[in-house]
Amino acid sequence: MTEPTKDQRIWQVVAAIPAGKVASYGQIADMAGLGRQARYIGKALGKLPEGHSIPWYRVIRSNGQIAFPIGSEAFEVQAQSLREEGVVVVDGRVSMRQFGWRP
Repeated sequence: MTEPTKDQRIWQVVAAIPAGKVASYGQIADMAGLGRQARYIGKALGKLPEGHSIPWYRVIRSNGQIAFPIGSEAFEVQAQSLREEGVVVVDGRVSMRQFGWRP
């Protein structure tokens, strides 16, 4: 059996984030064994195949901010997806204290 690729490891970690919780790019990088490669996480999520079920929208910046520009289509999709799970989004931010994932 082959080892999962770097992207697949990231996707596995993101898939484990429970509904109603969020994780930071850095946290995902650390949990996927990628150390300080937080910037790569967004790239890997951008490569998700069409029709996937990975909850990419649960990944945000470490300060609780959604990474997409406020008002953009991607921002609106992410904010709405989080709200549907009970996550409170105010001015493009989420309380990491309240909604942060602590596995």
